[in-house]
Formats: sequence, structure tokens, C-alpha cells
Amino acid sequence: MLREDKLALADDILLKIEKPERYIGHEVNSVVKDKEQVSVRFCMCFPDVYEIGMSHLGIQILYAMFNSWEDVWCERVYSPWLDLDKMMREQNIPLFALESQEPIKDFDFLGITIQYEMCYTNILQILDLSGIPLTAAERGEDCPIVIGGGPCTYNPEPLADFFDLFYIGEGETQYRHLLDVYKECREAGQSREEFLLRAAKIPGMYVPRFYETAYNDDGTIKSFHPTREGVPARVTKEIQMDVTDTYYPMKPIVPFIKITQDRVVLEIQRGCIRGCRFCQAGAVYRPNRERDLEFLKKYAHDMLMSTGHEEISLSSLSSSDYSRLEELTTYLIQEFGIKERVNISLPSLRIDAFSLDVMSQVQDVKKSSLTFAPEAGSQRMRDVINKGLTEEDIFSGAMEAFKGGWNRVKLYFMLGLPGETYEDIEGIAKLSNDIAALYYTIPKDKRPGARVDVVSSTSFFVPKPFTPFQWVAQNTTEQFKDKQYFLSRKMKEQLNRKSMRYNWHDFDLTALEGFLARGDRKVGEVIYRAYKKGCMFDSWSEYFHYDRWLEAMDECRIDPAFYTGRTREYDEILPWDFVDAGVTKEFLWREYIQSQKEIVTPNCRRQCSGCGCRIYEGGVCFEGKN
Repeated sequence: MLREDKLALADDILLKIEKPERYIGHEVNSVVKDKEQVSVRFCMCFPDVYEIGMSHLGIQILYAMFNSWEDVWCERVYSPWLDLDKMMREQNIPLFALESQEPIKDFDFLGITIQYEMCYTNILQILDLSGIPLTAAERGEDCPIVIGGGPCTYNPEPLADFFDLFYIGEGETQYRHLLDVYKECREAGQSREEFLLRAAKIPGMYVPRFYETAYNDDGTIKSFHPTREGVPARVTKEIQMDVTDTYYPMKPIVPFIKITQDRVVLEIQRGCIRGCRFCQAGAVYRPNRERDLEFLKKYAHDMLMSTGHEEISLSSLSSSDYSRLEELTTYLIQEFGIKERVNISLPSLRIDAFSLDVMSQVQDVKKSSLTFAPEAGSQRMRDVINKGLTEEDIFSGAMEAFKGGWNRVKLYFMLGLPGETYEDIEGIAKLSNDIAALYYTIPKDKRPGARVDVVSSTSFFVPKPFTPFQWVAQNTTEQFKDKQYFLSRKMKEQLNRKSMRYNWHDFDLTALEGFLARGDRKVGEVIYRAYKKGCMFDSWSEYFHYDRWLEAMDECRIDPAFYTGRTREYDEILPWDFVDAGVTKEFLWREYIQSQKEIVTPNCRRQCSGCGCRIYEGGVCFEGKN
């Protein structure tokens, strides 16, 4: 029987809460199946509010792929906002999936995307509201298999206690096999434990209960090893090498309310040819793999037709590096921009690879700000982080933007980078001023506006796993504060300060992010206690309570500085060393040493740097036979 009209939430609740449309399902292109006709029910979760979760491309891809299989019904759930959370607890309403409106605890799988560290307490909220025991050890045979995926699984250890299983890598490759094994185990009457043991032997799968950590007296890891025969000592990431001939959401779900990215998202490639030393995504998503141009044209057409969206965004870590960007953009502008008034969004552009022709074409449709990310204010620091941008590149790119019709430019920088000096920080203010000054060199009658608006934003650097900086100490909160205040003063001293604005990130939030990013299994208890103290929606500044996190750390006798403020040596066993992400530890260390020497490593199309990803035998590694 298909879904009844009855909703999980009564009318009186829906009328009392903010944006009830978040919880009623029935959106255009959502999939409803007969639950009696499927073998596996899978609930896909993004542990944040609906508007953010609905914008996540990975879930959209897996949702489309799962529902293309006749024997699987994939549904969705997101974190209930605080108003509904309170009511559900008071009235004992179990958390439910949007499509069927049925409790999640009745599903076979609960798949949780772990996109960023600040959602960790929301994962516990999801489990708690679902009536699923918070720790994997407490779950019985009737509980869903809780599986985690996404970028944070490259260090899954802080969450190890809460998940039955982690899928490390890209979801297109092994999910079919995993679900088939589940069906076989169920038909054979095998236990939860027996299924997980079989799952642990599938490439990319990590089952924490089958591994054991031993510690040295100083708190560092002494050893990490499997406890069951046949379970691999290292878990290798899964990767979809052919990104053209794979699943893609041709009919993405259209929400009833405005979401964070309320547009069609066209993934043009995966991976990145650049080697920015601070960037985890650039490392773990290697090698760079491009989608075929003709397929992208078809995707764009079909998705725009099936959704009615008025904007299409090109998704990539570095859009400018897509080899056929100009052809694709020209097609989109001519077919949809001019004819249908569809706006074309080009995020992740590099100034040095930016095309004036492309800019001009986009400008013809809709004026908006342009975003560039120099990341550091001085050339020395840009060399340290391997950004591969010169000041000349930045100025010429900015001038091209101004001549192309833009008078609003957003610049993104980081504070707290390894080896950073106050002179480097002042360079951010000077660079912002110089870009503003550049605008006023254009004759008045040829400027796109009377004034230029240069918006500079700084975030604080967090040393992430699988980057060349994974060994370095993170700045303290006090250091972050001092650097931000210093830069704020320098911004106000600039000649063109009236054309400049400065935004910055939260200090304490960054401190917590660093703690969670490099944590081991002992950190799980802190997450649990923080949640019990009421921590949820930590990425939302108005609901972030760092004092509660510090209380939890103190109760667990854990010093956050052990994880954030300490430089590691090469031979220290890191909590994530058991994961094979494709890039070797030797390569990352070599890049770390290169950073200290301020030596730039060429991008992957210019020269192979020997990162280890040639083992995949495809992508940019083999395009030019580097």
C-alpha cells in the first residue's frame, strides 16, 4: 500500500512550529514506493536543518541511485529544528522519514552524511529522537544498521562508538554489494554481528567494533589493529573513476520552501588538480576526473526541465580547471541564459584561470558578486600553502572582473596558517585595499558603478587529516583573537577603507572544529556528554555553547590542547592512519617539508608530484601520462 495522506505530525503541531513544510514530504520528484514490494528500506539523513540538508548533492545522487533499484526504497530525514525537537520529546513522537512519514527505527538502514564536524551532536539528536540506542554496542537485532558516509569519515574515530559501519569514499561503487549482502544475511537468519563481519570485508567499509586501539602513557596511540580474522588492517577509500557513466539525479527533488542552494547543481568534475596544502577535499577526492561535456549538456537540460529552477550552478572544487568550461558555459548561456533567463552560477573560480569571455557572458544574464579566494595576503604565505597564485594573477583577474561589469568582489582568506607572521596578516588588508584602488584606475564613464565593494572574509585555519599540515599545531583561541583584532585595525587604516568591508569567523567554533577533526576514540565520550548538556546545531552561532563543551572535556579529563595545540612527529600513529585515502603519508610529509621551504609544487596537469593516486589508473594522472 502506498503512503496514506495521514502525516506523522498532527495539525495542531504543524501550526505551532516554524516552517512546517520541512516535515510533510510530498515534494515534486520525491519518490514514494509500496513498502510491501521492496526488500530494503534505507533512510538517508543529513544531520542539520532541512534547508541545508536538501542542498547536499551527495544525498541527491545516492537517493536517485537507490530508488532506481526496484528492491530498495530510499527516503530522507533531516534534523528537526529546536521547536519541533522540544515537542517530539514532550509528546514521545518518534522521528520519521519524509516520504512514508513512518518511524526511522522501523527501517533497515539509517545512512548519515557526516559533512562537517559541527554536526556531530546532531547525529546523536537523530538517533535519540528515533528511539535508536546512541551507541552501536547497545543496539539489538531490531535496530537499523547505522552507517556513516561523507568527508568526516576520513577520521571516523571520534564517532566510532555511535556507528555500526562507515562507508569511506564515493557511494556509487559498493552500496549495491552491501545491500545484497544484507539481504543474504537476513534470508539466512544471520545476526547483526554476522552481517557486520561480512560488511567489514567489503572494500571501503569500516566497522569500528572489530578494531582495537592501545595507547601510550602520554596519550598517543601505541597500536591500532583489527580483532577479527579476515578484517583488513587498512581500509581503502572507494572511488568512482568513470564519473560520466554513473548515477546522477536527473529529477532532483524540488522543495516547498527556499533552501540554501535553491538551484540545479551540475557536478562537472570530481577531485582537483591543485595541491593546496590546507585543503582536505583536494587530497581525499584525488584524482581529478571530468564529466563528459555532452552528458553535462543533457544533465543540465533534463534537470532544468524537471524542476523549473531559474538558476544552475556548476559544482567543482576548482571550476576553472574543467578543461571544457568555456564550451559548457557558452552552451548554458545560449540555451538557457538568453532564451530562458536562467542564471548561471560559477563558484570555485581561480583568478589565474578565469576567462573574460565567460565572465562577460554570465554578466549578460544577471549581475552578482564575484568570489575569489587568495587565502593568504602575502606571496610568501601563498607559496607556503601552495596556492599557486601571484599578486599579478590576482590584480589582472580583478581588473578583468571590473571591466566585465562587476563592482562587488568577495575575497576569502585564512588566519592562523603555519608559519604566519603579522606582516603576512597585514598583507590581507593591503591586498584588499589595492584591489579597491585598482577599480578607481578605470575612467569614471567606464566603471560599472560609482563605487566598488570589496568584502574580505577570514576563517581560521584548522589542520585537517590527510593534508600536509596534519602534523602542525593549531593556533589557540587567544592567538586567533589577537590576529583577527590586528587585521581589523589594519583594515580601518587603509586609504580605500570606505570601499572595504571585513567579516570574520568565530574563534571558539574553530577551536572545537580542530578538536573534533583530529580526535581519537576518547573524544566520543566528550561528544556524548556535550549532547546530554543540550549541545545541538553547533554550527549555528546563536545555539553554540562552547562552555558546555569545555565542561564535557573537563568531566572526561581531556585536554583539548592535546589534539589541537601539539605538533606531531612523522612516526606518531595518527587516529586516521588506518585509512588509505589514495595519497600516501610519505607524499604528505614531503609537501609539509616543502611548505617550510616555501617551495611551490606544480599542479597535476603540469607535473606528477607522486602523491600515490596513480594506483587508480585513471583521471588526470593518465590524461597526459604525467
